[in-house]
Amino acid sequence: MFGKLSSYSSAQTLVFFHLSPTVLDMQGLRRILTAFTLAVCLSSPGKAQQQCTNGFDLDRASGQCLDIDECRTIPEACRGDMVCVNQNGGYLCVPRTNPVYRSPYLSPYSNVYPPPPAPGPVPNYPTVTRPLMCRFGFQLDENNQCADVDECASDSHQCNPTQICINTEGGYTCSCTEGYWLLEGQCIDIDECRYGYCQQLCANVPGSYSCTCNPGFTLNDDGRSCQDVNECTSENPCTQTCVNTYGSFLCRCEPGYELEADGVNCSDMDECSFSEFLCQHECVNGPGSYYCTCPSGYNLLDDSRSCQDINECEIRNFTCTSQQTCFNIPGEYKCLDPVRCEEPYLQINENRCMCPAENPGCRDQPFTILYRVMDMVSGRSVPSDIFQMQATTRYPGAYYIFQIKSGNEGREFYMRQTGPISATLVMTRPVKGPRTVELDLEMITVNTVINFRGSSVIRLRIFVSQYSF
Repeated sequence: MFGKLSSYSSAQTLVFFHLSPTVLDMQGLRRILTAFTLAVCLSSPGKAQQQCTNGFDLDRASGQCLDIDECRTIPEACRGDMVCVNQNGGYLCVPRTNPVYRSPYLSPYSNVYPPPPAPGPVPNYPTVTRPLMCRFGFQLDENNQCADVDECASDSHQCNPTQICINTEGGYTCSCTEGYWLLEGQCIDIDECRYGYCQQLCANVPGSYSCTCNPGFTLNDDGRSCQDVNECTSENPCTQTCVNTYGSFLCRCEPGYELEADGVNCSDMDECSFSEFLCQHECVNGPGSYYCTCPSGYNLLDDSRSCQDINECEIRNFTCTSQQTCFNIPGEYKCLDPVRCEEPYLQINENRCMCPAENPGCRDQPFTILYRVMDMVSGRSVPSDIFQMQATTRYPGAYYIFQIKSGNEGREFYMRQTGPISATLVMTRPVKGPRTVELDLEMITVNTVINFRGSSVIRLRIFVSQYSF
């Protein structure tokens, strides 16, 4: 490439021409005709005329040095296959195929000199065709065009056997198949399991991997993610109710059944064995449930567990005679015979007998005997007040003593005096039925004023039922 550096000043003008052999070969250089002369144009004070260097001519009208177009003024400035190119202060001979010829290099002009006139027409010299050269990785095809060389197809690549060759424009690249990566010239297997390619279970194999799912899941179409299997819809593994869970299922049993140890089958639950309070009387287990029953003489209430006594005397469902009295007790009834007073007692009313004081046989006997009947459930809680006794008449100077005269051989009862003229019968031990207890409760009257001592007896009959309700 030819270049020229120009520098102008009011004192002097230096023009340098530099010839580089990088563009033109040596033969071209020998054929270049140059008429470059370095001259110095000096202007001294007091001199009226200015001198110009070679390649420039003085314009007397403007007093400026103007470039001489040697390509116009010198006949055959360049010969052969060379073309003349005017330069500021000189000219160049360059080959026709040189880029300078195709795109002439024009140096910018200093503002001191006006731009040179437009160059005239270029002589039409014959063009010399040079052989076409292709850059590396290309070769001439049958159409005399540069075409890419497929090194992979021609086996002219340098990839090792573990690699694959990929052709590129003007070259090729060595790569690895899917599932491998290139490391120091070798294809190393990628452990996809290490990078979490699978959602659940992963098995690495050379160049690939395989995903599987835990029990209760199925592999999706993407081959990586897992989807829950609804075991309850696909095949119900439970004998009764199936509940799907994430990755599994649960079996549930209907009320009255319990899940067996295998977690699948259901067996009947014996509710009666859980508690003795489910039913007031008897619990009967059934498939998946239970029911309560009551003994004879009772009805089952609406709560399906409690028993209520049937009053046979009230509904007249008894077998007593007309002379007998029906007395209802829990679960049954009793037919009571009329009270009959024994000698020396006289019958005062249907349940009272009196022994007259004037009768010598009554001297050591209670003055009156009153017959009473009551009922009581079996196993009643203790201590429990069950009967109250008191004097009907209080005499001046008299006091009263209450005691159990007979029938308390098991010591289940005692009399607790609650006032000057009253006492209460207390049960101290549970009494189990069915049983009939007869107690003579005596009230002794003591009068120290008239030196009197007498007694009255209540003959109490207690019917204890068989059940506690």
